[in-house]
Amino acid sequence: MNLAQTFEAARPVAQHCAELIRTGPRPEERAQFLAAWRRDVTRELAQDMSPLLSGIRLKVTLSDPEMLTGEQIFERIGEIAANSLMRIGEGEQTVLLSIDLATAVALTDRSFGGEGEVELEQPESLPRSAALLIEEAARIIAQVLTRVSAIGGGVGKAQGDVIVRSENASRLKPFSPETQCALLTLELLHDDPDALVILPWTARLAMPAERLEKLLPGIGSGDAGEGTGSAGPSNGQSAPFGQIPLPLEAVLAEFEMALAKLDRLKPGDQIPFAMAREVPLRIGAQTIARGAIGTVEDRIALRLTSSTSKGAAL
Repeated sequence: MNLAQTFEAARPVAQHCAELIRTGPRPEERAQFLAAWRRDVTRELAQDMSPLLSGIRLKVTLSDPEMLTGEQIFERIGEIAANSLMRIGEGEQTVLLSIDLATAVALTDRSFGGEGEVELEQPESLPRSAALLIEEAARIIAQVLTRVSAIGGGVGKAQGDVIVRSENASRLKPFSPETQCALLTLELLHDDPDALVILPWTARLAMPAERLEKLLPGIGSGDAGEGTGSAGPSNGQSAPFGQIPLPLEAVLAEFEMALAKLDRLKPGDQIPFAMAREVPLRIGAQTIARGAIGTVEDRIALRLTSSTSKGAAL
């Protein structure tokens, strides 16, 4: 009796792509990713936009996304505004930035040391100086979005920029009129209670809804390899760990003081101390690097001179 048999598959073996088998975040997780992204964007913009506006201290807010069609967004913007199509990173991720002409002129006035008051009447056209300032503001915003979203390989590897500008948003073709889009309101506020003008300078960010998802660290670009089965071991560069904020401190000096003297301290007292040539950079009690104090533009900076193996593995 010959027991050898040949078996054939009754049907082809199913092949599932990563997009079908990958599970997305739960609604509460997405809300957390979005809140963290908004927080980081506003924090970075408050720092990076300040030099453009004569170095004032800024408070920046970014609203929750409002879901509208592209046509509704074009109607909200109006026929004339200072519109910039920004490239986020090195890929095809684009975001529309729109600022009304009166706000653009007010920001220009603030950049030259004025109060930056927004007039109720819209100018008929944008002055050349205002156009240049808005282009620079758009470039800064694009770079912040690139940096916070870690598009194009992470911090320092991809720079956002401005592709094209137009006073008519629909001419930039950022999305089709029927596309479901996310509209976010960006507000810059002079964070000084004594300022003569405290009304916010307002701008709009608009993009297709799925593009916003790609900008959120932990959902979009950081998850490119999730669900493929080929991801390597997790490290400090991979999601979700790469987006966890860690508090760092640079310790300028450490010294001892008697408790009796400490108890007598009052405003105006001077405490002399010697600063080391190399300042430790710490996470909690762990030193991860050392560096020398210097300046970058108008900011104090730390130039790293050495790093520990533990710090490199974080």
